[in-house]
Amino acid sequence: MLDQPLIKVILLVGIVGVTVLLTRSTAGARHQAVRRLLLVGFVLLAAMAILFPPTLTTVAGWVGVGRGADLLLYGLTITFLGYVAASYRRMRHLEQQNTVLARHLALSDALRDAPGRADGAGREQG
Repeated sequence: MLDQPLIKVILLVGIVGVTVLLTRSTAGARHQAVRRLLLVGFVLLAAMAILFPPTLTTVAGWVGVGRGADLLLYGLTITFLGYVAASYRRMRHLEQQNTVLARHLALSDALRDAPGRADGAGREQG
């Protein structure tokens, strides 16, 4: 349990970060800005890993991982979990919006088609 303590702390912090994303509100410009900064950081780190592979192995050694490829796999796992969490939240939000819209449309249609309305305009009899 105590071997490679730094990478374990880093990975656990990443998982906690994903959990916070699941429980936090996603509205607002601040959240958008943070997401964009994280995306830019991810792109820069990916470019560095491609251009200078030995650097990734060096960083892996610093955090207690044997190879740079293993460190890359751990990082991609945390990134994937974050993506899944964000996609789930977005899907749930869209489902809630669809439910509200469907209810509104059903009530609107019911009021429009109700017989015996005060203005005398009801469902057409044909």
